[in-house]
Amino acid sequence: MHALSYGKLLISQRDKIITSPEAPMVPDACEARYLAAKDAGFSGAELHEPAGDPRVSVIIPACGAGETIVDVLHRLFESVTLSCEAIVVADSPHDPTLRVAMDYAGREPRVYCLVSQQHAGAADAIRSGIKAAKADVIVVTMPDGRDDLRQIDDLVRLVERGCAVAAASRYMDGGQLAGAPRMRAIVSRGACRSLQIFTRLGTCDATNSFKACSAAFARRAGIDSRYGFDIGIELAAKARRLRLPIAEIPTIGVDHLSELSSLKIARWIPGYLRWYWFCFGPRLTLAEVRAKTSHKARQAAVAH
Repeated sequence: MHALSYGKLLISQRDKIITSPEAPMVPDACEARYLAAKDAGFSGAELHEPAGDPRVSVIIPACGAGETIVDVLHRLFESVTLSCEAIVVADSPHDPTLRVAMDYAGREPRVYCLVSQQHAGAADAIRSGIKAAKADVIVVTMPDGRDDLRQIDDLVRLVERGCAVAAASRYMDGGQLAGAPRMRAIVSRGACRSLQIFTRLGTCDATNSFKACSAAFARRAGIDSRYGFDIGIELAAKARRLRLPIAEIPTIGVDHLSELSSLKIARWIPGYLRWYWFCFGPRLTLAEVRAKTSHKARQAAVAH
């Protein structure tokens, strides 16, 4: 149980550490604690036991966040009044964010740390967090401070009242996207508003990742985004085709995409477009949604 004294580290059978054979690295103290817990045979269930069941699991895909994760966690616990857990997901055991988060977890029992399975970016980090979440409601927020964490309570209550997805909307009346380049803001707003107009989606801001959703819905519908932050529109698109309720509240988001390269943003566009077009169409059953969208199903279709 020595590993537990350094904070709670989630290690499930499906989310084991993967070290690239092309770039072997000597484990530092943080990685050694991770490997020690893994070698001791601890499972995610054994290491992930909050005091009482939380009402919300807040997933933070934190690749490369470093020390900024501390400010986000401070604001999270200052803002959320409901019982909660924060699951910080790093891409790699070598990510300095993991060390920072584990040190914080040593002082705050509601924080848990996880290394994503595929090391494939935000979508995989969120997918890994959803697998580990204990609460019936999941909220995704970013590690850079762009989201108003005071709104998590309201988003959670909307899901508890029966919504599959509750979105924090920058583009409805009362909302705002601050700091975004003018052209990108126009394109993003136009795409989101068109979905609301033509599909009656339920939110004017499908692309914002700051959403709450039912954990049961997310697990049954599956998460099929592979790399970027298109997981936000994916959940809305699947809920729309299943004709499940989607609600929204206004929010003020602070744009941080200017810190990313144009090439990285361009790589995400096909994923956004895929889920944009999936919003259009007749009602589907859950089995039909899985057949049309699952990664394995699409690979099989291409093979044939």
